[in-house]
Amino acid sequence: MPIKHPNLNLKRLTDAVPAWTGEIAPHALPEICRQVRDGGGRLVALWGSDAREQRGWFMLHLSLMNESGLVCLNVPLPADHPEYPDISRFFPAASRMQRAAYDMLGLYALEGQDHRKWLRHGAWHGGSFPLRKDFDAAASLTHEPESYPFVQVEGQGVHEIPVGPVHAGIIEPGHFRFSIIGERVLRLEQHLGYTHKGIEKRFESLSLQQGAKLAGRVSGDSTVAYAWAYAMAAECIAKVTPPSRALWMRALLLERERVANHLGDLGYLGNDVALSFGFAQFWILKEQVLRNNAALFGHRYLMDSIVPGGVAVSLDAAGKRIIEEECAMLEKQVRILRGIYDEHAGVQDRFIATGRVEPKLAAQLGLCGLAGRASAQAWDARVQFACAPYDKLDVKMATYRNGDVAARVIVRFDELFESLRLQREIMVNLIHDNEAPTPLEKLPANGFGIGLVEGWRGEVMVAIHTDADGNLARVHPHDPSWQNWPVLEHAVIDNIVPDFPLINKSFNLSYSGQDL
Repeated sequence: MPIKHPNLNLKRLTDAVPAWTGEIAPHALPEICRQVRDGGGRLVALWGSDAREQRGWFMLHLSLMNESGLVCLNVPLPADHPEYPDISRFFPAASRMQRAAYDMLGLYALEGQDHRKWLRHGAWHGGSFPLRKDFDAAASLTHEPESYPFVQVEGQGVHEIPVGPVHAGIIEPGHFRFSIIGERVLRLEQHLGYTHKGIEKRFESLSLQQGAKLAGRVSGDSTVAYAWAYAMAAECIAKVTPPSRALWMRALLLERERVANHLGDLGYLGNDVALSFGFAQFWILKEQVLRNNAALFGHRYLMDSIVPGGVAVSLDAAGKRIIEEECAMLEKQVRILRGIYDEHAGVQDRFIATGRVEPKLAAQLGLCGLAGRASAQAWDARVQFACAPYDKLDVKMATYRNGDVAARVIVRFDELFESLRLQREIMVNLIHDNEAPTPLEKLPANGFGIGLVEGWRGEVMVAIHTDADGNLARVHPHDPSWQNWPVLEHAVIDNIVPDFPLINKSFNLSYSGQDL
C-alpha cells in the first residue's frame, strides 16, 4: 500500500496509472501528510467539493504522490463549519491552494498562516462562495474595490517596484511586487488570479463531450495534456480502455506539444539575453511544427484532437513521412543552435548561476515538472507512473542539478531531443488495426476518476466527480504552475531586477492554468 494508517482503507482507482482513493477524518490528515513528506513524497493538488445534497457535508480532496503512485484522499467536513487542519506546514505549495479552496467553497484551513484572499479580486461579495451549489451569481457579483495586503519590507535604502498586473504585449495579467535595494531583489511577492474565468463552475452545466472541449482550453499551451487527463479521468469512472491505436496517437500528440513549447521557450530565452538570432531561428522551427499540426490534425495547437474514449484525428502513411522529415530537420537544426547557445559567452554569462533553486529548496517547496528536474527532482509521470503507451516506451528522464537558468535550458534541449526520438518510435507502433473506438456519451452515477499526464511544463491532473445522474458534478483541473509560481519568488532573491524576465521565462508558468 502507498500509505499506511489505521483509519484509512484504500482501493485501487484505475489501471491507467497507479492510483488509489480513500476517505479519512480531518484529524488524521496531518499524520498522513507527515508520512508522505518524510517518505520523499509530495502534494499534487488540493481542492474541494460541495456534497451537501448527497451526503450532508463538504468534501476536501487531496492528491498525494510518493514512489508507489497517486493517493486521492477524501476528507468530509461539517456543513456548518467546514474546517480542516492546515497542511502547508508539510507542503508549502498547499498554502495558495487552501486559500483558493476558501475563496471558492468556504473551506477553512485551521491555523494556516496566510488567509488573504487569493482569487476574489472583488468579483463576488465576501461571504459568498461560487462553487457552492446554492451560489446565486446574479445576486453575488459586485465591484467592490479591494486592495491586496502585500508584505512590506522595510529598511534603509529599500524601495518597491510594482510590475503589472497589466503587462506589455499579450502576456496574461499578474502583479509582481519587488522589494529591492539598488538593483538587488530582496523579496518578490506575486498576486495572481486576474484571469479567473469561472471554468470549474462552467463544468457543472456541461455534458461530458462539452467538458472535453473546455478541458482542452484551461491552458492553451497544454491542450493535449489537459484533454488527455480529462479523458483518462472519464475512462477511469467508466472503466473503459481506449483502443491501442488511440493511445499511441495521444502520445504522439503530447510529444508534439512538448516539442513546440520547448522550441518557443528556447527562442524566448535567447531573446531575453539579447540574442535575437536565437529567437528568430527557434520560432521559425516552431512555426513549421505548428503548420504541420494544422495540416495533419486540423489545428495548430492540436485542440479537440483527444476525446473521452479515443481520439478524433488519424495519421496516414503520408502524414508519417511528413513527421519523420520534420524530426530529422529539427534534430539537425537544434543541434546547431544548441552549439551556438553553449559557445556564446554573453548567453552563458546571463544563464549560469541566474535564478538558482538548489535541490534541497526545490524538494522542500515541491518544485515539479521541467523546472523541478533542472533542480534534481527526478519526477516524470512518463517514467515512474507510465500510462499506456508510455509503459512500452523507455523514456529517458532529463535531469540536472544546478537549478539555474542554464540548467532549465539544458533540460529543455535534452527533452526536445528525447521527444523527437519518441515520436519516431511511436510512429513505428502506430499501425492500422480493426479496433473500434469506444465513444463515451455518459458516465456512471456517483463516480470519481483521476487523470495524470506529464505535460511539457509538468504533471497535469484532472479529477472528475459525477452526481446521482452521471452528470459532471465537479471537475478540477490542476496545473503544475500551482506548485512552481511560489518557487519563482525564491529563485529571484539576490538577483538583479533586469534578470527577472529571464528567470521568469526559464520557468514559463501558466497564469490561466492555475486560475480557473
